[in-house]
Amino acid sequence: MQALGFLRGLCAGAALLAGFAWYASGPMWATPARQKSDLSPQQRQSLRAFAAMATVLTSPRCLNCHIPGDAPLHGDEGKPHKELNIKRGPDGRGTPAMRCTNCHQSENSIVLHAPPGAPNWQLPPPSMRMAWQGLSTGDLCRTLKDPAKNGNMTLGQLYRHLEEHPLVLWAWNPGPGRTIPPLSHEQFMVKVKEWIDSGAACAE
Repeated sequence: MQALGFLRGLCAGAALLAGFAWYASGPMWATPARQKSDLSPQQRQSLRAFAAMATVLTSPRCLNCHIPGDAPLHGDEGKPHKELNIKRGPDGRGTPAMRCTNCHQSENSIVLHAPPGAPNWQLPPPSMRMAWQGLSTGDLCRTLKDPAKNGNMTLGQLYRHLEEHPLVLWAWNPGPGRTIPPLSHEQFMVKVKEWIDSGAACAE
């Protein structure tokens, strides 16, 4: 009987030690990951502003040209220009035999689904692709504000680029048969200013 009592006590002690070890290694003792509640109100405001911006930047009107590859996309479905083997070219304006301006003039065609147009139609050059197709919202944000990836622009220059560049403005006047971004250009620029003024924060 004494041996049986000893074994019961030994088992109880082992269970107590195991429970303590589990408790000590649990969430209450672990270093917590950064939570949304850790962010300041200004950071949360900045993240919300960029999330709204991202709905425009990932719309077909922007995404079709901000690509990592060499073949621009077209249409709301983001289809590659396979028919004519269109390529970015060394300057972003196409190859010597097939320049972008062969089809894309300074204004939209009035015919449904005909080539759209704006002044100096082109892709970003291969040396500065400004590509964000397939990126998360956080990575898109970091790409947009990184001078090594955004065309060597400061945030102030980026604001002016998004406010007045003809190819940016074209997104809201893309010609018949094409959708426009979910925010108006005015609404978009309000969010751009809000994002910059609140610290240009990016999601993890």
